[in-house]
Order: sequence, then structure tokens, then C-alpha cells
Amino acid sequence: MTQPIVVAALYKFVTLEDYVELREPLLKAMLDNGVKGTLLLANEGINGTVSATREGIDALLSWLRNDPRLVDVDHKESYCDEQPFYRTKVKLKKEIVTLGVPGVDPNKAVGTYVDPKDWNALISDPEVLLIDTRNDYEVAIGTFKGAIDPKTETFREFPDYIKAHFDPSKHKKVAMFCTGGIRCEKASSYMLGEGYEAVYHLKGGILKYFEEVAQEESLWDGDCFVFDNRVTVRHDLSEGEYDQCHACRHPIDVKDRESEHYSPGVSCPHCWDSLSEKTRRSAIDRQKQIELAKARNQPHPIGFNYKAEA
Repeated sequence: MTQPIVVAALYKFVTLEDYVELREPLLKAMLDNGVKGTLLLANEGINGTVSATREGIDALLSWLRNDPRLVDVDHKESYCDEQPFYRTKVKLKKEIVTLGVPGVDPNKAVGTYVDPKDWNALISDPEVLLIDTRNDYEVAIGTFKGAIDPKTETFREFPDYIKAHFDPSKHKKVAMFCTGGIRCEKASSYMLGEGYEAVYHLKGGILKYFEEVAQEESLWDGDCFVFDNRVTVRHDLSEGEYDQCHACRHPIDVKDRESEHYSPGVSCPHCWDSLSEKTRRSAIDRQKQIELAKARNQPHPIGFNYKAEA
């Protein structure tokens, strides 16, 4: 019986002044152990999702933890039957999660971590303002009951949303969550800097909540978007039924795929009226490359992101 592929989401906010020099050794460690996926390195830390055999993931984690700064790197795991990534990458970034606000540093100030077992009690408190820090397309397919959706397209929009809608003198308790814990950790640092006093965030994110909280006790509604080819996972961490539009990256369900505006790799109901003719042609060409690569059983990119070209 074939062993399942281990998918590991990991991150840590920690000062890595030598992050540029770390890139090549880290990439070699991934390649040597058959690890695929992408890891981001920045002065503020490490972030990413990777996949491999059990032995490959364990070897990578061991390599990372040989560095005293990364000995307690946060990571959570799920499983799938097929490799969800096509390539192995280590990218250098200004931020491992891009908020775009100078001076926000979770290494210096961060909110109160809340273990998954204590999360339900916290968010059931009517005085707690519960905010989903993820992007609109992620929130659309699943979130905690009663959570506020900022309707942001990127994390960079989060600060402006907070300033426009909330006031630290009125909102005394704020709880936030995200997929793996990294976005809400940075968001909590930002909120503290804005004068919010009682700021909480879900330790390990939604994925850790799924691991540790029984489904019959869950306050989660829907699936959770993940950044690999599975697209979504259910509360039991099994692969969901969503696909993904390879033009705009938006999750799509059966109803979306039945739409007249759905063309695999080219458009879906969420983006069909946003594409220029130039972008549409590029998407069509990209889809042909993907289909050709599939026919040859070769690695291929997930898809064409028209927003990146705009």
C-alpha cells in the first residue's frame, strides 16, 4: 500500500539576518529529501507549505531545528494520496506574510495565543469581536460562526479595513484567526500597535483547530482553503470537493463549473467579466501548456493568475 504524502505548513517569526545566505542550503536540504512546495525566507522569519514522504518531512524538520533559531518552528500536518506540489522553491522576501506596514514585528509584540481547546469558549463570549483575517475567496467557502469577513482581496488591505470599521476605545476584546496561524499573528501585532489592548489569536490556526477539536464540538462552518492542489480540506483534514479556477485562483464548486462562464484554465463565474482580451489569450495559451504537460506526465504550473499581470 502506498504511503500517503505528508503536507506540512510551517512558519516562525524570528530574526534571520542571514536569510539570504540560508536560501541555497535550505533548497539543497529540500531537494536531497524529495520535498516539494515553497518556503519563504525574510529577515522576519520563515513561512511556507511543503510536502513529501514521512521520512522527507522529518528530515527537513530536523535540518531546520538544527538551527537554534528554528528549533521550535511551528508546523501542522495533513495528508493526501498524491503529491500536491510540482516544484521545489525557496524565495527571498521582504516579509513572510505581506502586511505592508513598517514596524509591525511579531518578534517584538504579539497578541495572546489561544489553544484550540479554549477557542470555542473565547469566541462564544458576546463581548469578543471575532475577525477572519483571510482573503474574501477563502472566507467564502468556510469560516467560524459569527466571524466578521473584512472582504479583503489581499492582506495588505487589512489595516485600512480595521481603521475604517473599528475603534480600540469601543472594541475591548478582539479575536482573530487564519489558516495556519501566521497571518493572525502578524495582524495581532498590528492591532496592538493601533491601541487595541486585549488581542487574541488562534494558535496554529484553523488547521490546528481541525486537528484538536472534535467535529461534534466544532464551531466551524464549511471547508478550509489551503494553498496547494487540494484547494480545500474538511474538518477531518480530508480533501474537499472544491476545484480552483486556474485563471483567478478562486475556489469553484460544482455549480460554478456548470456555469456558461466557466472555461477550464481560462475563466470562471468569479472572473469572466474581469479579463482583458490580452489576459484571456494568455490564459488560453497557459492552459494549453498545462494540458500538454499533463499528457506527457510532466510538472506544470498550477495556473495563470491574471491579477498578478494587471
